[in-house]
Amino acid sequence: MEPVTVASVVAVIPAWNEEGNIGRVIADIPREICQYVVVVDNASTDSTAAVARHAGAIVVRQPKRGYGHACAAGVHKAYELSAKVVVFLDGDYSDYPDEMSLVVGPILCGESEMVIGTRNLGGMERGALPAHAIFGNRLISLIMRVRFGLRISDLGPFHAIRADTLRSLHMSEMTYGWTVEMIVKAAKRGYRIVEVPVRYRKRLSGESKVSGNLAASIKAGWRILGVTMRHLV
Repeated sequence: MEPVTVASVVAVIPAWNEEGNIGRVIADIPREICQYVVVVDNASTDSTAAVARHAGAIVVRQPKRGYGHACAAGVHKAYELSAKVVVFLDGDYSDYPDEMSLVVGPILCGESEMVIGTRNLGGMERGALPAHAIFGNRLISLIMRVRFGLRISDLGPFHAIRADTLRSLHMSEMTYGWTVEMIVKAAKRGYRIVEVPVRYRKRLSGESKVSGNLAASIKAGWRILGVTMRHLV
């Protein structure tokens, strides 16, 4: 595989109505690790795009709502920027962007093709995720372990993957199933997947679009579980 360097790392941040948080996220990304930051404005009705541009990000507009749609648009831009590594993180400041070196490190060292930041082992602020979301993540992680021997404990939003690996997966899930599709397909193809501990906190402002809403969280959970089982089969 072609070696990668920090000069070819691109961050992709899907964002919907995160004007109060996105500036802090971008500011905390270590630029010695990540050359470009791509914020995907997923049909926001506030000033997310303007704040992101002012903070120094490249803004891509994706009018089709959906986490997968936003990620796909960001990945397309990352390819245009000649990315060799794509890092995903949320725009609500729940992740710790300054820990990006932990997430991309194993890829830069040639030790893996994909890295997942695990909140369960890195320290999660009390109340940052509701109990049913934690349970769902652990259930799907257990399924992965049983099916592939993949020792992961979380489906964390803060994760990185080689761009050539991502291209080979032919992603198709345009909802919250995007991340689990990526993990399952990478595992099925025998790519090296490792996890690293990362911290996680309550979002800086506003309410979570999924975990802060019980109905939306349950719907997303069922979707993710369905995507997992479909791609396993």
